Amino acid sequence: MRREYVKLFSPAIGRELELIAYGHGGLPVLVFPSSEGSCHEYEDFKMIHVLAPLIEAGKLRMYCVGSYDSESWYGKHLPLHERAWHNTLYENWIMNQVVPAIAADVKNPKVKLTVTGCSFGAFHSANFALKFPERFNHALCMSGVYDIRFLLHGHHDMHVYFNNPMEYVSLMHGEALESVRRNTRLTLVCGQGQWEDTALASTREFWWLLHTRNIPNYMHLWGHDVAHDWPWWRIQIQYYMSNLVEGKMPWLNI
Repeated sequence: MRREYVKLFSPAIGRELELIAYGHGGLPVLVFPSSEGSCHEYEDFKMIHVLAPLIEAGKLRMYCVGSYDSESWYGKHLPLHERAWHNTLYENWIMNQVVPAIAADVKNPKVKLTVTGCSFGAFHSANFALKFPERFNHALCMSGVYDIRFLLHGHHDMHVYFNNPMEYVSLMHGEALESVRRNTRLTLVCGQGQWEDTALASTREFWWLLHTRNIPNYMHLWGHDVAHDWPWWRIQIQYYMSNLVEGKMPWLNI
């Protein structure tokens, strides 16, 4: 399997951030780690291992980025008013360095990506797909919480608002809303077992908001034995990616 470790300099942040690319062909997928996770998280927790048959067959490419959460949303050393603003620096890196690097790797400057993540990675996936539907045509969000205010102790500003799907989607209108409706789809996945209570409530609330705004989406709730943990995310990622590359997710054609 092709595995390529890359550092991409971010002018906005002023240093290099990390990415690992897996695979040589097929569907390109941008992967966000869970909260404060590294670019090798999917490898460490055997997510890449369960996807290896698809990757080696040239059906799937995974581009796993490191997070910037410790310097933004989870940066307890930062004043509250700086945390969301620091996330905009990370967004700049993703859109101006990572996405062009993936486009160059797949030799398609207009490539549209699937984006995915577990837990806090699901938040990032939904947020990027909704803000940049021209580049992300599908977000596979597993066990996510979609209202970022739970980390901000009551602080609120424009940077919070424009990075909080539960807020900005409710007021999205005009061409911004129509672009999302035309270009992207969201698959919301959550278990109903141990440690999933918060994510389950948020997934249901987010699904209803997307539904009321006529944004194409599908919610798939797994059983009461399905926990907020890597063993289940391995099963889920294998199931959804296998079906996705084979064109067996008809709800994406809503």
